[in-house]
Amino acid sequence: MIKRDTILRVGAKLLLPYILLFALYVHFHGDYGPGGGFQAGVISAGTIILYAIAFGLEAAKRVAPPAIVERVIPLGVLLYAGTGLAGIMLGRNYLDYTVLGPDFAHAHEWGILLVETGVLLTVSSTMLSIFYAFAERGRQ
Repeated sequence: MIKRDTILRVGAKLLLPYILLFALYVHFHGDYGPGGGFQAGVISAGTIILYAIAFGLEAAKRVAPPAIVERVIPLGVLLYAGTGLAGIMLGRNYLDYTVLGPDFAHAHEWGILLVETGVLLTVSSTMLSIFYAFAERGRQ
């Protein structure tokens, strides 16, 4: 059994909720300033990676199982692409958000939110898949 550093574990327990909260802030603030789905995806994946460093790879796999992580990658791509295809299906251009709401402002907000959520899911899951692949590589 590997002995884990107590200070690292306590520090991680204190920081992890705030890191996730910051990821949500970056995601939802992406419409108005720097940030968005890509940055929030990397931050949220970093949260699980920090959890793995502090508590072990197996604990991280219980929090974010690799099978689910691998299924979320195409789900994020489908959300992004589906938002774009909604415009085409309703007679507009790809990623034309004006068809997603009653007026331009609401439609634009919904469109950006859906696209950025798709990016967040894809980036976060891809980063975790890469981390799991590299972490498992050294264990064989």
